[in-house]
Amino acid sequence: MSGLRDREALDAALVRLVISSGEGMVHSACLIRVVGEGDDRRCLVLARVDAASAPLSRDLLWTDWTILPHVHDFPLRQQAVESGHAVHAATSPRTTVVPLVTPQGIWGLLEIGTDQALSAQALELVDGILLTYNNLRGLLDYGEKDALTELLNRKSFDGAFFRATAEQHDDSLPEGGDRRHLHSEAGVWLAVLDIDHFKHVNDTFGHLIGDEVLLLLARLMRSCFRFHDQLYRFGGEEFVVLMRCDSVDHAEAALERLRERVQAYAFPQVGTITVSIGFSILLPHDTPSDAFGRADKAVYHAKEHGRNQVCSYQALVASGDLKDQVAEGMDVDLF
Repeated sequence: MSGLRDREALDAALVRLVISSGEGMVHSACLIRVVGEGDDRRCLVLARVDAASAPLSRDLLWTDWTILPHVHDFPLRQQAVESGHAVHAATSPRTTVVPLVTPQGIWGLLEIGTDQALSAQALELVDGILLTYNNLRGLLDYGEKDALTELLNRKSFDGAFFRATAEQHDDSLPEGGDRRHLHSEAGVWLAVLDIDHFKHVNDTFGHLIGDEVLLLLARLMRSCFRFHDQLYRFGGEEFVVLMRCDSVDHAEAALERLRERVQAYAFPQVGTITVSIGFSILLPHDTPSDAFGRADKAVYHAKEHGRNQVCSYQALVASGDLKDQVAEGMDVDLF
């Protein structure tokens, strides 16, 4: 497990290790991410195995929030979240739920299914496995996040991009999922965001104030997007969003909401700043550089036509304001 550098592989290794370390007593292990707050906390399955030799299953990262089951639908999970301690079912088959805790609070749960109650020695072994797992997750966070804003960094983008394109047409459902919530127009969009006149901020107020602007903008981005939307800082004043939406209108509305919140926010000492945003849908067989290049062209169009606006690459091509990047044979080098 310590040699893994991929989160999904690490999650899978955890549940399989829990089963194999149970000396035949453990018949299932499920790693759950708790998303949301209060009564609207929900369960996203990161990895589940129902037998040592069974295939692993998980919910898609882009799963619609509304079809995830609530934590309170599972009494043991609810008790573990509320108490912050491991809880056990009193009857057979036995279930043990262990909360996964960080300094920021409980982020997940490990649910273990057994035929009989786990011994104190077995629980101690599980605690040791979870300690190692949490330490490894912390190392991944350190390597994958921007040091200033704690958004994802540029080097982690390619892997997430290809996972997103692979999942675009996967119709798997989470536990308790309902297919009527899925939308035929759903897709994944890539947006590039650039702070308007950021050089003027640094030149006028200094780089410390500039860094504060970046931190506050990252906070606004987190408040505008959902738990599964992926937020990146690519360097300087450039940010990227990967998000799955039901339609282009929903994607544009989410980005417009961010633009409005940034414009309305009073940044200390600086006052008002604005952002220009360009976005494009991910196309079949897209590469990261192709998708980024389309969104980046839309950003430049926004900046050249007044700034402080959201521009769709596909809409600009349809209106004749831009030539299609594919038709031009354009190749944008992302790195």
